[in-house]
Amino acid sequence: MRLGHLAICILIAGLSGPAFAQSSDPCADFVPQPKPQNASRDIVGQELDQILDQGHMLFAVYEDFPPYSWEEGGQPRGIDVDIARLIADDLGVDARFNFVAAGENLEADLRFNLWKGALIGGRIANVMMRVPWDPSFACRVEQVVFTGQYGGEAVAIAYRSEAYPDEKPVPAYFRFDTVAVENDSIADFYLTNLIGAAGSANIRRYPSMAAAMDALAAGEVMAAMGPRGQLDHGLAPNLGVHEPPLVGFAVSEWPLGLGVSFRYRPLSYAVDDAVRYALDDGRIAAIHARYGVTFRPPER
Repeated sequence: MRLGHLAICILIAGLSGPAFAQSSDPCADFVPQPKPQNASRDIVGQELDQILDQGHMLFAVYEDFPPYSWEEGGQPRGIDVDIARLIADDLGVDARFNFVAAGENLEADLRFNLWKGALIGGRIANVMMRVPWDPSFACRVEQVVFTGQYGGEAVAIAYRSEAYPDEKPVPAYFRFDTVAVENDSIADFYLTNLIGAAGSANIRRYPSMAAAMDALAAGEVMAAMGPRGQLDHGLAPNLGVHEPPLVGFAVSEWPLGLGVSFRYRPLSYAVDDAVRYALDDGRIAAIHARYGVTFRPPER
C-alpha cells in the first residue's frame, strides 16, 4: 500500500485523537524525542553543496501510484515525478528516483527513506515527495523538516452519470448502492464504519484505486470513493466526480508537501524556494492539468 492508502489512513485516523486535537498552539503537548544515533554520511543523506557538486539528487516516490508516481517502459512518470524534476532543475542538478513501498505508517516511511534507512537494503533519499502535513505531526517527528507544500488532496466520490441523473451520491447512499474502493484504504475504513454490516455487501474492494475506477467505467459499480486526484485521473466520459460533506470524518482534505532530513536545513530551504517559484509561475498547476487532475493550491 502507498501513501494515500495505509500511511494516509493511519495519519488521518490519528487526527481525531488527543495527539492531533486542535488548539491555538499545535506543539503545546510536545515532548522531545530521543536524539538519533550518529550515522555515516552515506546513510543520512547529503549536504546541499555535495548535491550540487555531484550533479544529481535522489527523490523518494511511491511505487505504482498513478497519477502521482509510477514507471512506464522503465521511465518514471507522474505528478510527483514531474514536480521533483522541477525542483532538481531549479537547483541545477538531475533528478533520480527511488520508488518505494509504503511502510506501516507515515512515520515509518519517513524513517526508512529520509533519516535512518531500512534495516535491510534501501537507500536514503535527499527529498521525499507527497508527505501530508499537519502541525502537530510535524512537532512529533523532529527528524524531518516538513516543507515545500505543493498541493493538497481530498476524499471524493466518482459516479456514473446515468445512475445519478438528478442528484450526486453521498456516502449514506451506499447502504443500498454499490461503490468501489481500494482495499484497506481510507475510503474503505470510512464506509465500513458508516454503513455497518447491513450495507457491507455493497462495498466492492479492489487492489488499487485504478482498478476501482476501471470497474466504475465498466459499469460494475455505481460509484467509487477515494482520493480526488486518483478519481480525476481515472474519469471516463460517462463519469462525474464531486466532494460531498463527509459526516463523522475528522479530516477529509489535507495539504501535501516534501520531507527532508532535519540535518540538512539548507537543502530544505532550497527545495522550498523551488516549489514556491513553480507555484507562482503556474508550472505546478500545469503539471496537474497534464494528468487530468484538479489542482488544489496549498494554503500560504
